[in-house]
Amino acid sequence: MQSQDWTVPGAPTKGYVWRAPHARGNVLLTHGFGEYAGRYVERYNALIPTLVAQGFTVYAADQRGHGASAGARAVVNLEHLVEDHLKAREALRADPLPLFAAGHSMGGLITAASAARDPRGLSGVILSSPALLVGEHEPALVKRLAPLLARIAPGLPTTDLGTGGLSRLPEEVAAYEADPQMYHGKVPALTGASMLALSDALWPLYTRWALPTLIVHGTADRVTDPAGSQRFFDTVPAADKTLLLQDGGYHELLNDRPRDEVRAAILDWLRAHVA
Repeated sequence: MQSQDWTVPGAPTKGYVWRAPHARGNVLLTHGFGEYAGRYVERYNALIPTLVAQGFTVYAADQRGHGASAGARAVVNLEHLVEDHLKAREALRADPLPLFAAGHSMGGLITAASAARDPRGLSGVILSSPALLVGEHEPALVKRLAPLLARIAPGLPTTDLGTGGLSRLPEEVAAYEADPQMYHGKVPALTGASMLALSDALWPLYTRWALPTLIVHGTADRVTDPAGSQRFFDTVPAADKTLLLQDGGYHELLNDRPRDEVRAAILDWLRAHVA
């Protein structure tokens, strides 16, 4: 599926749009750590082509330091990524069609931060295995030292996320490992520290969350904590909220065994919210 170029004003990112011929809604899709937007065309159970076929135009960008966007590979301050997301939403606000923000993993945290800080113009939010609870089990000393390490050595490799927890399907793990556009190193210090700080800072804002929301997470996810999705669901006061916990599911649910069920749930939710 071919994309067209899309520019986010003021954001140093490479943007793309996949247009639906008779669109009834727009989706702003935000990829996870180490990824790139185009991965959601062939992988993730062909999520982007499926959305387009269902009448949803998809907008996405390679985040700073990822894919075709400039910057040291995967060395990012998540506050800057949130700012880019807000700029993307501002650029899309003039379109009269409903806009849904969807994010996976680190992209889920960025999406949640953007929506929590400014919900204007959004018709709903979809969070896939979001990194909402970061460093919950890290020692207090590690948390205190993280900002200092990020300042003096932002690119220092820290946590190794590995690939074993991505999917129970060997072919999906192999495709991830063989993809030259992916970042395959450890989490850089700046990225990890800013992710920790952002996730901690957002919890008070979630108490005002009113947007329709779908959260999907695997109970066996070892990359992002499913307890964060449960806590988020329990915290937000939105009347329209759904938490789909996939028993035994790994991190990339749309690349895992329940991928058809999860994709159907996402499509059903979107269709219900544009009716």
